[in-house]
Amino acid sequence: MASAIYPKAKEQMLQAGLNMNTGVIRAVLIDTNTYTYSAAHEDYADLTGIVGSESDPILSKTFASGTFDGADITFTAVTGVESEALVLFLDTGTAANDLLIAFIDSADVTGLPVTPN
Repeated sequence: MASAIYPKAKEQMLQAGLNMNTGVIRAVLIDTNTYTYSAAHEDYADLTGIVGSESDPILSKTFASGTFDGADITFTAVTGVESEALVLFLDTGTAANDLLIAFIDSADVTGLPVTPN
């Protein structure tokens, strides 16, 4: 599976309902043997195959030439199976409302897959 932006996030971006600049954006490691990307997935509660816990908020966010970037994140004290992807999401404090933003596959990013230890 190639990386993708979740359709609900695209919809929110087009309607100015998703402000990644002021919103709390986090990442979570994903085991693709357990989770398969689906365009129908909308919120954190739709995810399976989560390895460890979510990252701290992404800080120092920048937006240039259609690219989102931020300070490097670290997943601390993570153990479990190999993670072949990660998912970015808007953290609202309630999993049913945490909007999935992007599925990032190991084919499109360096550093993945990773085996936590």
